[in-house]
Amino acid sequence: MTYPDQLLYTPEHEWVDWAPGTQDPVPVGITSYAAESLGDIVFAQLPEVGDRVTSGQVCGELESTKSVSDLYAPVSGEVVEVNRAVVDDPAAINADPYRAWLFKVAVEEAEGLLTAARYAELTGD
Repeated sequence: MTYPDQLLYTPEHEWVDWAPGTQDPVPVGITSYAAESLGDIVFAQLPEVGDRVTSGQVCGELESTKSVSDLYAPVSGEVVEVNRAVVDDPAAINADPYRAWLFKVAVEEAEGLLTAARYAELTGD
């Protein structure tokens, strides 16, 4: 598998399109590794606009035909947008996990994020 270099990753298999100093809200999603491991995603429970998420803490849930998996926030901050298209059609996550972002966060704190190369090492890819 390949992982886009411009993204940062978590050991829990989420990605965030964030760079230090970025002031705009940033999208969050799950990696292709996670999407493949989950199988066909049939339900997405995401945080709501205005919710505060904390890096490393559970902020939602993805249900697939195989299992239910917790969704972890890769950064801390306020949720400013939720991708309703993904809520309505969770299969979009499997189709392209890097285009099917889940929600956007106004980042207040980010730590412990991995580069694409480090994440590939973690997953054995």
